[in-house]
Amino acid sequence: MSDQNNPFEAMLSMSRDWAKSINPALESFSPTAFESLWPTMPREVMEAVMGKTFNPDGLDAKTKLLLTLGALTMLGAQAEPQIRLTVRHAIEAGATKQEIAETIAVMGVFCGVPAMSKAMELANSAMNAVEGGGE
Repeated sequence: MSDQNNPFEAMLSMSRDWAKSINPALESFSPTAFESLWPTMPREVMEAVMGKTFNPDGLDAKTKLLLTLGALTMLGAQAEPQIRLTVRHAIEAGATKQEIAETIAVMGVFCGVPAMSKAMELANSAMNAVEGGGE
């Protein structure tokens, strides 16, 4: 994949060179490792901020996070960190693995199997990390 005739590869190569010239540490930057710096909000905080605290008749935080997960599924691979983060928060807000899987699966009808499959893969990695304590 190092074919310099490929414009995408050439662009990536230029971007890597540019990042190295600005900060050599960026060469080994890992977006996945960066995600671990963003903590999962406690359930009570999520419910206060985006739940029924200010709108008692509205949607709870878990439902809002599942809706967000559905929307992120439609974005596909360009929303990888956001999907993993939303899954972590949904679990903390009380969502089950089944609810997360169903939310992603139903989006396959609207956004296609590739985006759904990618979101399912990301959700599984996030759920495994939460189970293993490796948020």
